[in-house]
Amino acid sequence: MPVHGGRLAAQTLKAAGVEYVFTLSGGHVMPIYDGCLDEGIVVVDVRHEQAAVHAADAWARINPGKIGVAILTAGPGVTDGVTGVANAWRANSPILVIGGQGPFMNRQRGSLQEMDHVSLMRPITKWSDGCYQTERIPETIATAMRHAVSGIPGPAFLEIPLDVLMNPVEMPETPIGTIATAPSRATPPRTDMITALRILASAKRPLLIAGTSVKWSGAQGPLNRFLAKTHIPAYVNGMGRGTIPWDSLLLFKNTRRRAIEHCDAIVLAGAILDFRLAFGSTIPKDAKIIQMEMDSTLIGYNRPADVGLVGNLACTLDAMIDVMNEQAILPEFREYSAELRAEEDAAETKLRDRLASDAVPIEAMRLCKEIADFVDDDMIVIGDGGDIVAQAAKVVPVPKNGAWMDPGPLGTLGVGMPFAIASQLARPDKRVLVIFGDGSFGFNGFEYDTAVRFNLPIVGIVGNDAAWGQMMRPQGALYGPDRLVATKLARTRYDRIVEAMGGHGENVERPDEIRPALERAFASGKPACVNVVIKQDMEYRGGGYV
Repeated sequence: MPVHGGRLAAQTLKAAGVEYVFTLSGGHVMPIYDGCLDEGIVVVDVRHEQAAVHAADAWARINPGKIGVAILTAGPGVTDGVTGVANAWRANSPILVIGGQGPFMNRQRGSLQEMDHVSLMRPITKWSDGCYQTERIPETIATAMRHAVSGIPGPAFLEIPLDVLMNPVEMPETPIGTIATAPSRATPPRTDMITALRILASAKRPLLIAGTSVKWSGAQGPLNRFLAKTHIPAYVNGMGRGTIPWDSLLLFKNTRRRAIEHCDAIVLAGAILDFRLAFGSTIPKDAKIIQMEMDSTLIGYNRPADVGLVGNLACTLDAMIDVMNEQAILPEFREYSAELRAEEDAAETKLRDRLASDAVPIEAMRLCKEIADFVDDDMIVIGDGGDIVAQAAKVVPVPKNGAWMDPGPLGTLGVGMPFAIASQLARPDKRVLVIFGDGSFGFNGFEYDTAVRFNLPIVGIVGNDAAWGQMMRPQGALYGPDRLVATKLARTRYDRIVEAMGGHGENVERPDEIRPALERAFASGKPACVNVVIKQDMEYRGGGYV
């Protein structure tokens, strides 16, 4: 029986375990929507293509071993999605973005919305190409997905012209096979692991930093077994956040700079030496570096490693434990971890006054403390902002049975609602909370409309200081408070905007009103927004934001 190319595309997505696709309606890709109806794939239509790609990114993050899919119409549809693709690129999220194109028979004749999408996407994807024969759609989608999930994962882009999607072809005689989207299970050479363990065993002041590849390797369990075996002090960055339980005595945060500057060995477990780790410049020159990564191209990134362990981090860490037992190499760092724990406790004490402030307008850290006290271990918490999210990350615990998500190293604003939509669809049993800055709300806040249409009871809380605070303070420090440019916002009632779209809204001006407002928002059963008026803080604190 003949089927059109859109049906073939949907069948292939189904074979890869795809349950939802994210899109904004466009004529160039409508045959895929039609195929999704036949294959039982839910089409989630959003209000901006950037949001569609962000949602695909979040789908991959919240569903280990699965791939997120966004479908974009040609021209401005694809260009609107570029920021989402770039964000997934820097966060190593395995997603497939399918872009429409004018009819192939009219290629380079100036069709509506025709442009060179493949070249546009190539610098920010692992693979970017087109499929120009209907019969080859399954093969090409499978190829794109394999690229997305291999090694260090990331986005793949596939262009399919309209006539290729509409052309009828006979159903393939060979059924579309299952397409694997889980990470590989490779393990580093045993000799390299022995070398790494001997380096570690000779150290006095080591530390471990768990980063994004722990997440993509599914290595949370092995990582915590390794920590329990060695008692090495551990820190997290990127999507490593949440891989170590927030109440673990081996998880540290306030002493990271001190620990790095005094270390004699550092284990980079899926954490690269980018700007978040000062490009490796603060690690002592004589310190030994043990680097675990999923792909050899990241070994020695910005600073040479003494030993590189390439493979799936779950396999690597489990194998390291086995080698420790077999070789009787038992690095153990209880005393050093206890020393750092005392310093951590002292740093926490210094924060207490700001966390307990009853000032009006509300102090940002008091807002963060109220959120921290409200969050439970089964929630999904999403950070979408600059200043407020940086502060929330210091005090809001990462749920043990839920998740914490933020944009990642690209620092893209506007991920909040798209991430929340995908998360709520993937985990309907979880409560989803988005922490917004008032600036970031303006990017994709209209996706509350999508949440209303799909009955997704997402709750957002906005830290509203009427400013781009993370920019305002250094600008004032550099040029003077009377020369602020492009950093002020209005005291907009974001809660009323959400109410107008059919959601629930609350406005909060006093600290003791925050928790009751959050409780009412979740109890409403609707998409909800709690707008919290916070102090506009102009104090720039010596080179950093607090």
